[in-house]
Amino acid sequence: MKFLLKNAEIETYNESTAFVFPKYTSQLINLANQNAQGTRPAVVGQMSELFQEFMATGEEITIENWRNWYIERHPDAINNATDRIFAQVQNLKGAIDLVDRDLIKQWVEDLVFFKTFNGLYVQKAILASLAERTGTTYRLATPDEEAQGIDGFVGDNPYSIKPVTYKTMERLPESIENVKMIFYEKTKTGLRVEIED
Repeated sequence: MKFLLKNAEIETYNESTAFVFPKYTSQLINLANQNAQGTRPAVVGQMSELFQEFMATGEEITIENWRNWYIERHPDAINNATDRIFAQVQNLKGAIDLVDRDLIKQWVEDLVFFKTFNGLYVQKAILASLAERTGTTYRLATPDEEAQGIDGFVGDNPYSIKPVTYKTMERLPESIENVKMIFYEKTKTGLRVEIED
């Protein structure tokens, strides 16, 4: 037997009806919480572990018993999380007044042009950075050199630049000989670059 159990049904069966928030407010609070990190384990505890502890107590599993058990062990957590998130909501309120059509257009252009370009076109930045670090020059490959798997040169050394996932491919799509490999991995703050010796 297969069936779908909707969130509303889970609430009904558990006799635990969630709050109904005014339109858009839950999204704003969630955004503020992402920045404030008000519901991180350091603030409110690790929920999955805490709930398992609660279930192991032998108490009747009800929303009120869970609430009481939690508050007894973490009496300040709800207020601490609320204070962190509220402070961030205040920041958002100040920022919302700055958002007009022109700013939104700049944001869209920044995403479509600059972030896309810099996120997808990493070869030049990697080669330029390597050249600066080694005190030499760089250049991008010509179309003929690209056909040989070369992305560019630092000094006289040819390099092929690939995402780190290239290493794990079972069958490499191209054979690159006499070319040093540069592997990169995108991180939250930039690129992690690994250069073959």
